[in-house]
Amino acid sequence: MKGFTLLEVVIALAIMAAVTLTILGSVSYHLSIIAHERDSTALTLLARLRMTELEQSPAKGEGSLAPLHPELTWKADLLPAELPRLQKLVVSVRRASDGREVALVRYLPK
Repeated sequence: MKGFTLLEVVIALAIMAAVTLTILGSVSYHLSIIAHERDSTALTLLARLRMTELEQSPAKGEGSLAPLHPELTWKADLLPAELPRLQKLVVSVRRASDGREVALVRYLPK
């Protein structure tokens, strides 16, 4: 009589279950990384846009990115730099719901 014993089938199923769980865990982990990076990229692009607008007339300020992104706020600080003829423009974009924030720094002539 040829065939598999019950023990062999159970061991094979246990191995398959372990491999399947490992693969599903890996896929889930990588999907979360992709979502995090996509989110960081969006915040960075919005901060760059605000930075470009503020480079024309540097000033402190803050506000919302509504109506397109009402959940996001921006803040700009104009600080003295280490070198005497430069000033540091810091623009940050923040999401209040999860506290994620991206800050960009640019040095501008006075």
